[in-house]
Amino acid sequence: MIRAARRIVDRLRLGGYEAYFAGGWVRDFLLRRKPKDIDIATSAPPGEVRRLFPRSRAIGARFGVVQVSMYGRQFEVTTFRSDRDYLDGRRPSSVVFSGPEEDARRRDFTINGLFYDPADGRLIDYVGGRADIEHRLIRTIGRPRERFREDKLRLLRALRFACGLGFDIVPETWDAIVALAPRITEVSWERIREELAAILTGPDPGRGIELLHRSGLLTELLPEVAALAPSPHPRTGNLLAHASAVLSRLRGASPRLAFAALLKDVGTVAGAGGAGDDWNRTGTVERICRRLKMSNEDIQAIVDLVETHTRFFQLGEMSRSGWMRLAALPDIEDHLRLLGAALAAGSEDSSLHTEWRRRLREYRESPPSPPFVDGTDLVALGLRPGPAFREILATVRDLQLEGVLPTREEALRYLRERHGRT
Repeated sequence: MIRAARRIVDRLRLGGYEAYFAGGWVRDFLLRRKPKDIDIATSAPPGEVRRLFPRSRAIGARFGVVQVSMYGRQFEVTTFRSDRDYLDGRRPSSVVFSGPEEDARRRDFTINGLFYDPADGRLIDYVGGRADIEHRLIRTIGRPRERFREDKLRLLRALRFACGLGFDIVPETWDAIVALAPRITEVSWERIREELAAILTGPDPGRGIELLHRSGLLTELLPEVAALAPSPHPRTGNLLAHASAVLSRLRGASPRLAFAALLKDVGTVAGAGGAGDDWNRTGTVERICRRLKMSNEDIQAIVDLVETHTRFFQLGEMSRSGWMRLAALPDIEDHLRLLGAALAAGSEDSSLHTEWRRRLREYRESPPSPPFVDGTDLVALGLRPGPAFREILATVRDLQLEGVLPTREEALRYLRERHGRT
């Protein structure tokens, strides 16, 4: 990746232009973290970038962004610019192409305002970013309230960087976040969801929940989750603290699993692992997911994780068919990760999780036969398709799993005796 990016820089310089690595790559390089991408900033106007790289593609010509392909990799090459007024709380109304210092000063945080010259290994710092990296601080470039008013998403980005890097937010930047938290919903819910997902699946989601709550952002975005704070939990103090503790034990979780862990107690009275009322939970979880503009597939997966979670605590009361149905769930691993995290967060006995793992191994080593009967068998008996089909087939499947109906012939005989038309 570096070789390809240096090749782009070299070609821009041969064309008579300045060019540097910029932003997040420089920050991660100084922190000795493995960077994901290399962005390149240059004095070359977009048209010149397109001329020097004929196969490039303008992906944000209005903002001077060109996508350049080199050695099979894609890089964003952006012309140095200054931003004009932000009218929508997210993007500048227009830009003016400028020099590297002006470009650095229009960025969000000092740690992201650095340039690096790959030719001689020189760091270019107009905003004090190196010192803030050394002292592990999140600080806006310029006046905090102005930076956040320009782009309200920066309110969440500040928290994401703090949690992801283990940095502290300086007081003046924190005060601006608290003051402007009520304006976070001016940002699109899709972008909000992406930032929340990054916090919840990052290296310190527990701290992320704490910062979201203390800043007031949680109340603005997910008031149902913020409302968990006054609700007591027998082991972690309150339900919000419990959600935070569960997430802290799910590092590296998928966004679906992370959101399920955050939302599993909303709309209920009982705590994690309790038998709480489910009547309000499903609707609340679905409403939150739709607010965050999730796909229908993601919504269903999260709702299923939340709805089924308490059933895993009832293993001792389950029939063989009951636990085998749960073991057959396609996302069983997520269910068991959530169970294990919930038990650990409450400092509870892990034997339940161990027993589930044992039974899952048993299920996988000796999986049950496929269902002996299906809807076509019911139609053949003269039954009309409808809601009752699902209940009838579930009953037969349970009897099959329990060993009461060990063959297809006995299952068909059972159906004829109880549901056949004479």
